Amino acid sequence: MPRVLIIFLLVMVPAGLFSQDRVTGRDFATRSEVIARNGMAATSHPLATQAALDILKKGGNAIDAAIAANAVLGVVEPTGAGIGGDIFALIWSGEKDKLYGLNGSGRSPRSLKMEYFKDNGFEFIPSYGPLPVSVPGCVDGGYEMNEMFGHLSMKDILQPAINYARDGFPVTEVIAYSLAKNSELLKDFPNIKEVYMPGGKSPSKGEVFKNPLLASTLEKIVRGGRNEFYRGSIARDIALFMKKQGGFLSYEDLSRHHSEWVDPVSTTYRGYTVWELPPNGQGIAALQMLNILEGFDISAMGFGSAEYIHVFTEAKKLAFEDRARYYSDPVFSATPVTQLLSKKYAVERRRLINPEKAAKIYDSGKIEAGNTVYLTVADRFGNMVSLIQSNYRGMGSGMCPTGLGFVLQDRGEMFSLSAGHNNMYAPGKRPFHTIIPAFITKGGKPLISFGVMGGDMQPQGHVQIIVNIVDFKMNLQEAGDAPRIHHIGSSEPTGQQMTDGGILLLENGFRWEVIQKLINLGHKVQWDLGGYGGYQAIMWDPKNKVWFGASESRKDGQAAGY
Repeated sequence: MPRVLIIFLLVMVPAGLFSQDRVTGRDFATRSEVIARNGMAATSHPLATQAALDILKKGGNAIDAAIAANAVLGVVEPTGAGIGGDIFALIWSGEKDKLYGLNGSGRSPRSLKMEYFKDNGFEFIPSYGPLPVSVPGCVDGGYEMNEMFGHLSMKDILQPAINYARDGFPVTEVIAYSLAKNSELLKDFPNIKEVYMPGGKSPSKGEVFKNPLLASTLEKIVRGGRNEFYRGSIARDIALFMKKQGGFLSYEDLSRHHSEWVDPVSTTYRGYTVWELPPNGQGIAALQMLNILEGFDISAMGFGSAEYIHVFTEAKKLAFEDRARYYSDPVFSATPVTQLLSKKYAVERRRLINPEKAAKIYDSGKIEAGNTVYLTVADRFGNMVSLIQSNYRGMGSGMCPTGLGFVLQDRGEMFSLSAGHNNMYAPGKRPFHTIIPAFITKGGKPLISFGVMGGDMQPQGHVQIIVNIVDFKMNLQEAGDAPRIHHIGSSEPTGQQMTDGGILLLENGFRWEVIQKLINLGHKVQWDLGGYGGYQAIMWDPKNKVWFGASESRKDGQAAGY
């Protein structure tokens, strides 16, 4: 066809005709949803997803498959998870027709007193080294889930992780990037180079990485059960190593650890019931934000509009001020969950939002007296698991016990050293936690199991997923792929105060005129590389009796079913 004719045809075609080149889905969607009848798994790594499906096909249920997938993630994604970290889960039991909550977080060392920090001039607990280490709850949490709901033995469940640790696995692009950053940061701590930098450097994309020490540790756990980790040789090795490093985590701390089954908490949002775990986690921040946003006509504002981004950011600031003041281990300080989640309280907080101006600071509400991995699995029995697990700060504290092949978490960093603070450090106390699984029901029946990884992005991500699905009518895949908002700089549970309004980070995909309007409203807008979390989700379709699965392109994740 002559060149002139082609140009003429393009000019004559109505504007916008060539803007849609997809059969289905919005332009930011990476793919369509995955749909299957018998089971579904969505994790941040394809090998973990496949391990979960193998367990389901072997006769295991969603709980068995979730534990297996999480164990594999601890091997193939050590930059976010591992048996040195904590675990939380929301589990829908198809048999009981009920949602259960597991808090698998560990406590601070009982021999480490507040006076130590005062006497040594600490204003905040350091991010790395022996001081921020708390008891790792992951192993106990997995055994609790298996004993309560599982079908298979832990030997069968942990075998895929053992195989990958012993025989090796090819490192993916995202993990290679994170391994390089984390290992370089932590390389001067004992055993980091030996475990994570074979040959003097961290493995690059495509290289096969082995962790025989971790394989041996997992085999010990299979033989001795949870007691091997908390009361056996592994516990003794951890305690001896920590003592040599000047730390306080002891054999007694490990031996006294136990997970807790807790009642999930919820709020309603436009006919849907959204569930989170209660503190010491930050899940109720998402529920508070939803309560505030429910009073606005979000759908009329439109996705990606300055109006929506503004009220979302202000709602986040309001909820996070309460997060900083009230959220903590309920054994030590009673968090006023009922009042924080009341619709009346949300109305009071909502009135503080100025639609024409971003606030530099909000006070917490007046209350009357009174780098993480996420995965979800569903099975043919109607069980659904929403599970999240983390070391914190990528690979944790840098404390890698000799001969064990994993790093201990640094969650203790999240304690406050301010006298009188709800989250003030105390021996034997669970720190404030950022990792949170989420769940949605409708009409008392299970609908969606989902999560978004990444520190304080998590409640913000939860809210955006729900708003995308409910207000903006996106499907499960689109809701996760849509460009995200991440506000940073709120007051923190460590006692640090926000005074300047923080910074609004916007992922690629928002229009320039929207960004300009937000700047005019007083928001400090910046670009950020990779700080928008990772998403997995599973949804049940009761009409067709099939599972929908979704993952996203920000991670190496995969949703798959059979």
